[in-house]
Amino acid sequence: MVILVFLAVALRGSWKRAEPRLRHADLGDVAIATGFVAAYYLAFVVGWMWILRGLEIRLRYGDALRAEMVSMLAKYVPGGVWTPAARVVAARRAGVDDTSLVLASIALEAGLSAVAGVFVFVVSLPFVGHVDTVTVVLVVLFGIALAVLLHPRLFGPVASFLLRPLGAGDITALSYRRTVQLLGYYCLTWIIGGAALFYLLRAVGGDPAVSSIPFLGGASAVGAIVAVLVVFAPSGLGVREGATYALLRIVAGAGPALGAVILNRLVITLVEALLFLIAPLLLRLKRRHDHHREPD
Repeated sequence: MVILVFLAVALRGSWKRAEPRLRHADLGDVAIATGFVAAYYLAFVVGWMWILRGLEIRLRYGDALRAEMVSMLAKYVPGGVWTPAARVVAARRAGVDDTSLVLASIALEAGLSAVAGVFVFVVSLPFVGHVDTVTVVLVVLFGIALAVLLHPRLFGPVASFLLRPLGAGDITALSYRRTVQLLGYYCLTWIIGGAALFYLLRAVGGDPAVSSIPFLGGASAVGAIVAVLVVFAPSGLGVREGATYALLRIVAGAGPALGAVILNRLVITLVEALLFLIAPLLLRLKRRHDHHREPD
């Protein structure tokens, strides 16, 4: 109930800021961008399931989607603790009782996604205009620090030590092969996110080059990283947009960049709410399908 209250506040605030932009936006491009944002989230769930399997936990897609969306909506409640807590509770309801492994999977998901986002951002730099050197250096250093912490030889012992107060045993790290595969997969998810921003920029009169899509995905990743680090802001409100806006200006100018980040906030909130509502329906359909397949 608390999550829904804060979600309603977030939706109302996002709508008030985005409504003037929507009056003049190309709604077709907005619809395409919304589809890409939904595809990003649906693909992100697959990444988490892949991590869980590496930790010897199997979860059905509908359960994983619901757990992801509950945690996504929990970020609208001030305080960074609610996001992982909501995921743990949702995973328990789906039959996963090992809290330490769920928390380890969340850390791996966030870390691998962030490293992949940094990689996409850096690789895309030659295709856009000048980016502030200090920004690039800080992002690269952050990515390197995360990559070291996520190294299979280091992550397992560190996670086991930090989660021992929760009753954790020895947490097995992901294999090198799976780690590299996940990094590649999360790179693709940021490209999907970049495509969403590409169409939002077009919707508000921008004219970004198709070659800028990886940079837009990297910019979105940088914004997400900043939002996570600034835990006192509900879902990074204002913080995430500010970081993304500064980078979008490079490829689209101030006006379209501002319009795109405002619409992006509205689209993200709407998609998260809709997927949260759809997840139980998917679970019911899956259970009904499994029931019909059972032999008499």
